[in-house]
Amino acid sequence: MKVTNEKTENSQAYLTIEMEPSEMEESLESSYRRLVKRVNVPGFRKGKAPRAVLERHVGQESLLNEALDEMLPRAYEKALKEQEIDAIAQPEIEVVQTDPVIFKAVVPLRPVVRLGDYHSIKDAPQPVKVTDDDIKAVIEELRHQHAVWEPVQRPVDFGDLVVLDIDSDIEGEPFVNRKGAQYQVMSGSPAPAPGFAEQLKGMGQNEEKEFKLKFPSDYSRNEFADKEASFKVKVTEIKQENLPKVTNSFAEQVDPEIKTLKSLRQRISEDLTRSREERNQRDFEQRVIEAVVDLSEVAFPPILVDNEIHRLIEDQSRRFQLQGGNMDEYLRTINKSEEELHEELHPVAEKRVAQSLVLGKITEEEKIEVTDSDIDDEIEAMIISTVENKEQLKKALNTPQTRQSIEQTLLVRKTVQRLGEIARGSKETKKIQKQEDEK
Repeated sequence: MKVTNEKTENSQAYLTIEMEPSEMEESLESSYRRLVKRVNVPGFRKGKAPRAVLERHVGQESLLNEALDEMLPRAYEKALKEQEIDAIAQPEIEVVQTDPVIFKAVVPLRPVVRLGDYHSIKDAPQPVKVTDDDIKAVIEELRHQHAVWEPVQRPVDFGDLVVLDIDSDIEGEPFVNRKGAQYQVMSGSPAPAPGFAEQLKGMGQNEEKEFKLKFPSDYSRNEFADKEASFKVKVTEIKQENLPKVTNSFAEQVDPEIKTLKSLRQRISEDLTRSREERNQRDFEQRVIEAVVDLSEVAFPPILVDNEIHRLIEDQSRRFQLQGGNMDEYLRTINKSEEELHEELHPVAEKRVAQSLVLGKITEEEKIEVTDSDIDDEIEAMIISTVENKEQLKKALNTPQTRQSIEQTLLVRKTVQRLGEIARGSKETKKIQKQEDEK
């Protein structure tokens, strides 16, 4: 066997492997011995047909393919050892000729990460400020949530909730057809079609109306773009929103444990502060991760990106299935083929792979570890809000595979926290850096 390492490019080794005729003959003979035991050849007992007869019966190509299936994996593994190549996944193999047998293998190589001076990164979460206007906006949302809808005897106006019968089609195909549908008439609403709410404004109870609306060319659902919809509607009821007054009683209506409006404002302020701090912390951590990646040199084979794209597509598919759909319906909804979606996700997947590899290298560099106790604590935190079947859930989370998954999650979390400490220049980080400098 002759192995030529043609080149190393894009984190892949390109090998050309030529087999000796004797090696091919050995594989052909081995394949004959296997096939002759499985194939019924007329005129011979199973396992007794001569090789030439078997070849004529099954075809020379079948015997050759059987031999190649056995020989190529062994030859590939031998080539890796000879060239001292550390492959991380199955190669792409192409047989370029069969006499003698020559095949090419594109081998995905282990990623290489060279970290930059990530200790030089300085950043901090943005400070959080909650204003009176922020609190008023939340209170206004709560008023709408606790509003009472009262029937009125007047024409429809924006903001009203109407009950109506709808018959519609788009170029002869059924569109929205419902009896007793509830619809809030909001100016500029794109649903069920742009201009629909404006057509309802001014209609009276039990009034019927027919109209047509054309979808714009940039409509969010591409399958309706530039098409015309025909509607026939009948308004059967008109309701007006009656907002509650902002009083202590309203505060108690929002939450029975809150007795005063002042307490409600305080709760809203605390909730807004907490949610914004969490968001700012996430934004800060992402900025730090991106800064570390920008400082680093990362090289990895395309297969890692392909695998990440498949994971992203599977995640989207699962989410769509939970809503009662399937992947084909999802692709129709976004008006893309699977190949187009694959291409669209490529930059996202590439970024995720690079970040994952860099974080893994930081984990090694900073000697970050996760103990069994850490995993136990995380499992307890995961089941703490569970009311029923706690022990059953705990048992399910304690399988080796799940514990390993939790360990990986905790390693990433600890690594990101460590990077945050470095960027903020915490006292603990400075102490560790000083100890490293003194070594």
